Amino acid sequence: MTYVYLLQSIETRERFYVGVTDDLRVRMIAHNTGQVRHTSKYKPWRLNTYIGFSDKSRAIAFEKYLKTQSGRAFARKRL
Repeated sequence: MTYVYLLQSIETRERFYVGVTDDLRVRMIAHNTGQVRHTSKYKPWRLNTYIGFSDKSRAIAFEKYLKTQSGRAFARKRL
């Protein structure tokens, strides 16, 4: 299973991060311990939403969509 996840910064509530992983628990630990360069500045993070995909290519395509302007609008409204 491959997961697309949406994180929200606990410190700065308007900060969000979208990612994809095969192991959500390990990835959350990496984000909250500062091991991920893009998220270390805004830690700690909480898991806002995650969606599991059995097809990795579909998960990657959905992650890319969520990083577009219309994908961000979709996430704010629906996720």
